[in-house]
Amino acid sequence: MFGSLSGNKLGLWVAHGEGKFSLPEAESAYNVIAKYNYAGYPANPNGSDYNVAGICSADGRHLCMMPHLERAVFPWQNAWYPADRRNDEVTPWIEAFVNARKWITHLQPLPKEGESK
Repeated sequence: MFGSLSGNKLGLWVAHGEGKFSLPEAESAYNVIAKYNYAGYPANPNGSDYNVAGICSADGRHLCMMPHLERAVFPWQNAWYPADRRNDEVTPWIEAFVNARKWITHLQPLPKEGESK
C-alpha cells in the first residue's frame, strides 16, 4: 500500500489521544511502514517506540496506522502544502488508496456486472 511512497516525507494529521505503539522487540522484528519525523513531541505525539506511526503484517494483509491519511487526500485538507503544488487535484497520499485497490483486485477480482459472486 505504501511502496510507491517509500522515501517520502509527507505531512499527515494525527488525531489520537490514547494510541501508542509499545513494541517490546527490536525494531527489526516489525514491518515498519511509517515513522514520525523525530522522537520528541510534537512529531511523535504519543511517544511510540522507534517513532513508529504504522506497521504491517509480513503478508501485507493487516495494517495498523496511527495518523489519518484519509484526512489529507486533498491539498486544501492539509495545514501546509507546498505553494508550487497548490494546483494538485489530490495529494500523494491518494497513492496508498490506489495501491490498496490494486492489491485487492489482484487477489480477488470483482465480479463483472451481471455475474454472481
